[in-house]
Amino acid sequence: MRYLTLFIILFLFWLLLTFELSPENLITGAVAAVITTLFFGRFFVRGVKKFFQPARYFWLLVYLFIFIWECLKANFDVAYRVLHPAMPIKPGIVKVKLNLESNIGRTFLAMSITMTPGTIAVDIIDDHIFIHWIFISSTDPEVYSKKISGRFEKHLKRIFE
Repeated sequence: MRYLTLFIILFLFWLLLTFELSPENLITGAVAAVITTLFFGRFFVRGVKKFFQPARYFWLLVYLFIFIWECLKANFDVAYRVLHPAMPIKPGIVKVKLNLESNIGRTFLAMSITMTPGTIAVDIIDDHIFIHWIFISSTDPEVYSKKISGRFEKHLKRIFE
């Protein structure tokens, strides 16, 4: 089942890249998807039934809007800190407790944090993620755990778990 799912994803990706439905293009895409599936299919995720649940795609769209909104807010915050004459920064690394169970969900969270201006995911160790923040407003790790859980984690749970 996962080989078929990987083939479908790769073939659709090919069609999105080429954006052409000629017979030559369809055959080339199918052959490329089959070869790639044969070589890399064993590394594809298990439990591919999750790919066929439409609710996950709805929550992915919701997450994208939330992520874009958080990125816009973070851009303005970083711009304010850079342009302010006193340059009010107080950088530090924060240890945040993770509520996500799946590795793909944790990876997606780390990438989202890194792509948000002012933060960088440094490492994930056990059930904690270490984040470099441009401005540490509290020494309590629970404050930052709520920030991450409230913004990203609850939506990523609906997508990946």
